[in-house]
Amino acid sequence: MRRLLAALAALAVIAAVAGGGAWYARRRYVAPGPLAAARDVVVPPGTIRSIGAVLKREGVIANPLWFRAAAELTSRQGPLRAAEFAFPAHASLAAVLGVLRHARPVEHPVTIAEGLTAAAIARELAATPFLAGPAPVPPEGAVLPQTYDVTLGTPRTALLARAEAAMRTTLARVWAGRAPDLPLTSPEQLLTLASIVERETALPAERAHIAGVFINRLRLGMPLQSDPTVAYAVSGGQAIDGATLTTADLRVASPYNTYRVKGLPPGPICSPGLASLQAAAHPLATKDLYFVANGTGGHAFAATLAQHDINVAHWRALQKSSSGGR
Repeated sequence: MRRLLAALAALAVIAAVAGGGAWYARRRYVAPGPLAAARDVVVPPGTIRSIGAVLKREGVIANPLWFRAAAELTSRQGPLRAAEFAFPAHASLAAVLGVLRHARPVEHPVTIAEGLTAAAIARELAATPFLAGPAPVPPEGAVLPQTYDVTLGTPRTALLARAEAAMRTTLARVWAGRAPDLPLTSPEQLLTLASIVERETALPAERAHIAGVFINRLRLGMPLQSDPTVAYAVSGGQAIDGATLTTADLRVASPYNTYRVKGLPPGPICSPGLASLQAAAHPLATKDLYFVANGTGGHAFAATLAQHDINVAHWRALQKSSSGGR
């Protein structure tokens, strides 16, 4: 009974504020609150009483009774919403109610990195704590790598739907603006080529050059001989990073083994980023047909097999040197 009477008394004071009186009550309504530093707080669905209890526990307000009174009297300004909100330091009761009624919920960035397989994307989303629900494996290459802002509890399926829509829109735009006379017959083939380019180099300056090498091989009917496609095949599409291929791997019977099968594999091997899509759509005009690691994070390119053999010998010597001659 005492708490109810106190709440009614607080309501009466706030009502006096609304009517133009009670200087003290207005001062309480707009006075700085107890929150020492800005803080994100999850406000669950509930009554004004339960929301006030949460805000008191989190240090946002000092007196739940004043909060309830202010919320009731200003109810025409809108309902109190449930979400994760950012409360500024020393927010007054007026500011707290403004946040609950009108502020945007806190958004968290979720970054899908370039070059991840569909299985790896699903694993990363499943491990992201502020998302909700299952994380199905999307179609390979269907997700556009970038950063997506989401609110607490966003379903993982909803985020994947956004990322897939972004890839469809981006791929259509890149395909429409592609260079003429490419030996590619569909946006899906461009996506597949871009996924290989994405996995072949981490250097932005090399993407168009590597795309140019593969375009030349496609035109000549040469096998692409891309190691990442073989790594994708032998891992069952689970992973590409850290794969050390053996001679037996290069002989594996798979449509993704571009050492045995000419042309593009049947689909992407990862989700390529925009830069790799653009590289596949606008490859460098080059006569090069070969490339191999150069020991500095990039590649040595060659137009002839003789020069390529020299580059390979140099790379093997560097490997032998770095391993101490073993």
